[in-house]
Amino acid sequence: MLAVFRIIIMALFIVLSCVFGLLLCIFKPFHNNNVHIVSGWFSKMAVLLGVKLELTYHPDAKNVGPAVYVANHQNNYDIFTLPAMVPENCVSLGKKSLKWIPFFGQLYWLSGNILIDRANRSKAAGTISKSAEKIKQKGLSVWMFPEGTRSYGRGLLPFKTGAFHTAMSADVPIVPVCMSTTHKTIKLNRLDNGTIYLEMLAPIYLDKDVTAREHASHVHNIMAAKITELDAQVRNK
Repeated sequence: MLAVFRIIIMALFIVLSCVFGLLLCIFKPFHNNNVHIVSGWFSKMAVLLGVKLELTYHPDAKNVGPAVYVANHQNNYDIFTLPAMVPENCVSLGKKSLKWIPFFGQLYWLSGNILIDRANRSKAAGTISKSAEKIKQKGLSVWMFPEGTRSYGRGLLPFKTGAFHTAMSADVPIVPVCMSTTHKTIKLNRLDNGTIYLEMLAPIYLDKDVTAREHASHVHNIMAAKITELDAQVRNK
C-alpha cells in the first residue's frame, strides 16, 4: 500500500513540476539557473522515498566557478537524489531522445540543458564543442554522467571521454560528485530507506599534455575509491 501511495505522489509531483517548470521556462527560457531551481524541487522528493540525503562539499568545490561536474549514474531514483548537488549556473548533457518525453522532455530542453545525439559520432563531437563554447561564453558549468548509462548495481562503469574533452577544450576543472550505492537499497514498501551519502570532491585541473582517456581513468579511480568509502559509511551507520 505504501508503494502505491508513493508511486501516485511521485507521478503527480512529476506532472506538476513539469507544468510549473514549463511556466518558469516560458518566462525565463534557457536561463542559467533554471536547471538549479528545478533540480531543487526534485531533490525534495527524496523524503517521500524514505531516504535522508547527507551532502558533503570539499571547500575548494564551493566557489570553483565554471566546471564540468561528473557523477555516477545508478538507476531511476537518481532523479530525486543527485539533483540536490546541482550548483547554480549549471546545465546537464542528456540524450536527444529525452525531448520526446511528454512535458519532461520539453522542460529539459527549455531549462537550457544540452541534448546530444549519441547514435551519431560526428554530431556528438559537435555537441561537446558546443558545451565547451557555452562554458566559455556564458560562464556555465556542465553536469555529465561519464559512464554514459545507468549502472544498475554493476559498480562504477568505465568512463567515456566526452566530459574530459569538454573540460580540456573549455580549460575548466573536472569536479567529481560521488553517491553511495543505491541499487536495491530503496524499497517503496519500506518506510525508512536509510541515508544516502553524496560528496562533491575537490576540483581536478587537467593537464593538456595528458590524454582525455588517461584523465578519465584517473578520475574513475578516485571516484571508485570514494564510493567505496561512502558505502562503508552506510554500513557503519
